[in-house]
Amino acid sequence: MLIPIPDRDFDPSEVAVSWQVLTNHGRSVVFATENGSPATADDIMLTGRGLDIWSAVPLLGRAAFIGRFLRANRDARDAYARMSRSPEYQHPLRWTAATLDDVDALLLPGGHRARGMRGYIDSETLHRLVVEAFSRGLVVAAICHGVLLAARTVDPATGRSVLHGRKTTALTWAFERRAWQLTRFTRFGDRDYYRTYTEEPGQPAGYMSVQSEVTRALASPSDFCDVVPGSPDWRTKTSGLARDSVTDSRPAFVVDDGNYLSARWPGDTHTFAAKLSEKLNG
Repeated sequence: MLIPIPDRDFDPSEVAVSWQVLTNHGRSVVFATENGSPATADDIMLTGRGLDIWSAVPLLGRAAFIGRFLRANRDARDAYARMSRSPEYQHPLRWTAATLDDVDALLLPGGHRARGMRGYIDSETLHRLVVEAFSRGLVVAAICHGVLLAARTVDPATGRSVLHGRKTTALTWAFERRAWQLTRFTRFGDRDYYRTYTEEPGQPAGYMSVQSEVTRALASPSDFCDVVPGSPDWRTKTSGLARDSVTDSRPAFVVDDGNYLSARWPGDTHTFAAKLSEKLNG
């Protein structure tokens, strides 16, 4: 299992929980970072500090209110602490040295902070790796902005995204907009913290959201999948307040399209990684 991540600002839940579930299921994980050194997760998503209106005030800045709701939960923080001490995390490959030889799957996690994620999403090295993974028929799993990395990957053989003709989900505009609106007036120095890419003048609201951009890469808008209103646990799945766990997959939403698996956000990660493990074992 190969997991490429950016040098900084990745989502700790999507990486660490996936690592924990997969290794607990007996899978071997190899990490790859851009510079070949251990990466660092988005600190705000670990601590919750930096999202409140008083965050820049000395001493007060350590108190988190909004951040406590939006940061990684305890399961994910504990998983991140364990992952950070693991040999595979401490000794990653460089992106340019990563190979799919002896690898059975490629996992693309996400994150949203622009300073770290843009180089990951737009990396030509990773685009080539994604094309090769699909060409080889390996299992490719993507969650949140990791789906955007796949959507931006163009297969030279077709001139289209590798996701063209596939069913997928990703971070929904409803989730992205909700978090953005909640923090854009409390985080004065970086009001677009929750938007990796923002709209240009003249573009409609949400045009550069993950959901909109991924949808534009698909064969049909109907290929972007979201929870169907009225389906089992749909309120729990779409509230943005409930996250799945080892024992409770009800809040999660994962789309299975053959050798391609996708999920929306950190709250899907336990189920996402477990389904990936099941697919590889199956």
